[in-house]
Amino acid sequence: MQANLSESMTATERRASFGLASIYGLRMLGLFIILPIFALYAEKLPGGQSHLLMGVALGAYGLTQAILQIPAGWMSDRYGRKPIIYAGLVIFAIGSFIAASADNIYWVIAGRAIQGAGAINAAVMALTADLTREEHRTKAMAMIGITIGITFSISLVLSPMLNGVLGVKGIFALTGVLALLAMGIVRFVIPDPAITRFHSDTQASGSKFAEVLANPELRRLDFGIFSLHAILMSVFMQVPFVLQKDGLEASSHWQIYLPVMMIAFVLMVPPIIIAETRGKLKPVFMTAVALALFAQGMLLFFQDSLWGVAAALLIFFTAFNVLEATLPSMISKIAPLAAKGTAMGVYSSVQFLGAFFGAAVGGALMQYVGHNAVFIFAIVLLFIWLLVVSGMKPLAVVRTKMYHLEAMTQAEGVALQQKFAGLQGVREALVVSAECMACLKVDMKGFDEVAVLRLVTSAANDPVQGEKSA
Repeated sequence: MQANLSESMTATERRASFGLASIYGLRMLGLFIILPIFALYAEKLPGGQSHLLMGVALGAYGLTQAILQIPAGWMSDRYGRKPIIYAGLVIFAIGSFIAASADNIYWVIAGRAIQGAGAINAAVMALTADLTREEHRTKAMAMIGITIGITFSISLVLSPMLNGVLGVKGIFALTGVLALLAMGIVRFVIPDPAITRFHSDTQASGSKFAEVLANPELRRLDFGIFSLHAILMSVFMQVPFVLQKDGLEASSHWQIYLPVMMIAFVLMVPPIIIAETRGKLKPVFMTAVALALFAQGMLLFFQDSLWGVAAALLIFFTAFNVLEATLPSMISKIAPLAAKGTAMGVYSSVQFLGAFFGAAVGGALMQYVGHNAVFIFAIVLLFIWLLVVSGMKPLAVVRTKMYHLEAMTQAEGVALQQKFAGLQGVREALVVSAECMACLKVDMKGFDEVAVLRLVTSAANDPVQGEKSA
């Protein structure tokens, strides 16, 4: 089968992509939705007067998620995607119900840790790869990414509203129910894959960890996502108290978050377009880090003004959205094609580890140093990140293209890879004959895709002859 530029996703691919995006969204909603109101709730629980324990409870899911998500992906190779996703959703629901019934901070910590242990992210990505053709996989992954962003924004607005109706216990119970309902989507909406196999573009390989961890540019990005989510969690350790101190009750915090998230969502679009289409990724990225730093300074110095806090949050979440969108794109541009799935796996694990670190450190600083120390912590971390980013090499204006191939031997795959590498606009080529897949890293301008499709067709019609003529 050759890639067809005009061919759209099939009905099955669309159903799988929307279904898996909704599963991912429901899962992330359960983790995000308590962020704006959890600190205020936890403080009233027995043991919650310890801000350190409060921070551990808020970030506990990140620790177990970071530890278990890559192993869960490997288990899905062995036991099947859907069984691992079912198990993860059940575990997440159990953690949610434990947190809902908790009468002290320690049981909340246990519930949150169990929520994180329901690590389905890698299995969902692998199932997405199983159910979509290579040339449409980027679209499917983009649907999941967009869903995560929308879910995050919605959760910040819904959280204070639902808190006024259900309370935090009710919200935890609701997330457990949603996880169980998500199992129905897995069963009745998402198709069963015809073949389950390893996908190097979406899954982590143990043999590639050393290569990924040794790459200094990838380490810079991993430090970035670690820092970004550490700061995000530290913000939600302190900002709810600031808003309450400024006279806004917890059930009314949505009045700040709604306009902030709507405007921030609009403001993020132009910088991303400029970064991706005009080769300005590094300048835009550094500007976003600097804006996030500035916003934390505003939170420190203007926290007594509701308008000042709102303005600071608008700047911060605009920068956050830009960074959250561009970091995966930068990983894709920098990571070697054969190690892309591993690079993304490490990146995702570090992201969750940063969430735990930020919440725990934020809680410790609030308890032992003072509330303003949380903002100072964020400022220092962002300043370090800005220094780290400044040493980053300029990024090539490239994108990744994938093509399905007919079955071929490894030798035929090597020969075809050499042909791809010699084409105009191709920066890097990878043919994985075991996966019947070709992956190319190509220039945004000057790439001759017609020549690629000609080679794909030639290999499909006569792969042996194609090898002889190499």
